[in-house]
Amino acid sequence: MADNPSALILTRVRLGAGGPLARVRVADGRITHVVPETDAGAGSGVEVGGGCQLDLDGRVLLPGLWDAHVHLAEWASARHRLDLAGTASARAVAELVRERAGVGDGTVLYGYGFRDGLWADAPHKALLDAVLPDRPVALVSADLHAAWLNSACLALVGRGDHPTGLIREHEAHEVLSALPAAPVDVVDGWIEEACRAAAARGVSGVIDFQFGDTVGDWERCSAQFRPAVRVSAAVYPSYLDAAIKRGLRTGDAVGADGGLVRVGPLKLFTDGSLNTRTALCRDPYPGLEATDGAHGIEETAPGELVRLMRHAAAHGIEPAVHAIGDRANTVALDAFEVVRCRGRIEHAQLLSPQDLPRFAELEVTAGVQPRHATDDRDVADRHWAGRTERAFPYGDLLAAGARLEFGSDAPVSPLDPWLAIASAVNRTDDERPAWHPEQRLSVPDALVAAARGRRLIRVGDPADLVVVDVDPLDADPETLRAMPVHATMTNGHWTHGPY
Repeated sequence: MADNPSALILTRVRLGAGGPLARVRVADGRITHVVPETDAGAGSGVEVGGGCQLDLDGRVLLPGLWDAHVHLAEWASARHRLDLAGTASARAVAELVRERAGVGDGTVLYGYGFRDGLWADAPHKALLDAVLPDRPVALVSADLHAAWLNSACLALVGRGDHPTGLIREHEAHEVLSALPAAPVDVVDGWIEEACRAAAARGVSGVIDFQFGDTVGDWERCSAQFRPAVRVSAAVYPSYLDAAIKRGLRTGDAVGADGGLVRVGPLKLFTDGSLNTRTALCRDPYPGLEATDGAHGIEETAPGELVRLMRHAAAHGIEPAVHAIGDRANTVALDAFEVVRCRGRIEHAQLLSPQDLPRFAELEVTAGVQPRHATDDRDVADRHWAGRTERAFPYGDLLAAGARLEFGSDAPVSPLDPWLAIASAVNRTDDERPAWHPEQRLSVPDALVAAARGRRLIRVGDPADLVVVDVDPLDADPETLRAMPVHATMTNGHWTHGPY
């Protein structure tokens, strides 16, 4: 990141998508002046103050974008693991493992990104044993809700008697946390690299829901490097009392980076995921009607959810509740209604019509991941057959007054806000027609959701800005997805670009 002059005047820049030419002055991490270019000429009488001038040649200036749901260490690590995205069967995954068998030093072979929701064959340890019997193999599903291990890896974590090697939900998290991890300094380096890559896509901030002591991890990281993005670090229940004892509240600055890292929300769970058919739903999953898991799973009992939310809110820590199925979202909204605190519902993928207005009524933000709608359309058509008009209902939520904030859930989807924006606007990311086009958002509304509610470039706002080469209003679907980002600024410092 460049050391910038104390004040900088951006000239000939367009204010937002479709906006007029203007001059924008930033100083001390804030926007201090916004003046139409036609009013800022010599002798106009309009002063923008002193500073180094930078001609942006008519490019578009937008509020800095956020990824409001990432698992940053997982994303950073996944970039260095065997890529399983796009595999069409368990056997295809096993073949990729066979090809990678000779690479590495014999430690655990990690892979990431398989989606087994539509596979004809099932993941099983025997498939992995057949191609790599002696080296531990640990493969993580794209939604982070399942782990597929071979026998050597199961033995390593004391689960040698597991019948299939496919482990889901909290058991998967426990197993993965018991495996040898890359050295801390290596992972921290990957995280720094991932932050720079995010800035290159226009990101000025993230909410990091990485599992573990996220606040403590970021205090360590910020002592070693200045992140290229702002970070809101989540708190998990295991660390809640420690955070309260320290007097930490959501929004408090922590670490050694001048306020870039702050305490985020308390992360809680009501259910599982769509791909694993563990999202808690009112109607049974097709083919599971006679099983105990016909409706998905309840991760946290409603009474316990209320207790944790009330405890956190009483000490200034806002809750963020994972809820995917329609029943899970009702449970989460009911808890917010009882506790009467502000917060977030993460995912909000399948909603009952009566719950749509409750987000606005209860001042609950819908933290949604539009790329999931296009990635999971086929899985939803199968597992939520007959209900998909209520799935990923971003248009209905916005019409009901809800505040939307976009994220990626990286590594579930890539940490790239333009993919989310394009998915929300087009409801397709391939050659197929839009999936439930009635739920599409306009480009301006999608940009606001990607900027955590910032619609305008305003005096007094943080100097978190992104400069793009193409006006998003003029972009075709492919250009919108691959939006050329000229430069990114966070807290008045360039974090990406030629400056």
